[in-house]
Amino acid sequence: MAQHSRFGTTFGRKIAVAALAIAAGGLLVACGSDDVTATSSPSASATTSAAGSVDESSTSEAPDAGASAPVTSPGEAATAPPAQPEALPEEFPGPDQVAVSGDGQRFLDALKSEGIEPAIDGTMAISTADFICQAEAEGKSDSDTMVFVTAMVGTEASAAGRELTQEQVTADAQTYVDVAHATYCR
Repeated sequence: MAQHSRFGTTFGRKIAVAALAIAAGGLLVACGSDDVTATSSPSASATTSAAGSVDESSTSEAPDAGASAPVTSPGEAATAPPAQPEALPEEFPGPDQVAVSGDGQRFLDALKSEGIEPAIDGTMAISTADFICQAEAEGKSDSDTMVFVTAMVGTEASAAGRELTQEQVTADAQTYVDVAHATYCR
């Protein structure tokens, strides 16, 4: 009995670490941005007063030292909108559903035949199958693969509004691995 609780605790920790790693990765991706804009712009008076305090000896070396370039706001030229905005494509913002490949559909059909109903349009299940195949190609151990697959299966069940026990999630994860190896990984 003590060993079962230790297994449950270890398994729970692995699930928690996997979920935390996935969440952290999502946060890092969501935080990325290439928006580089200044929040303040230099004032023209500061530029003028600095140019006016130059002594006479330095102006003889640079004849146009008193002339200044026009002041623009930072990033104005780089971020100015085009004169003619581009027309949006007819298919904007994109398709409502993602097309599923033949291998992906075979994988989804095999999961359904095993009694597992993938969430929404099956993209989460196919993503899990992609992970399983990649882990196999990289030579990852079965236990390492199962930790992440179990977390992914639990996340998918949650997204579908299903509540599964730990045993059900573990069994479904093993089914995902078996079905992916049989129908998807090539």
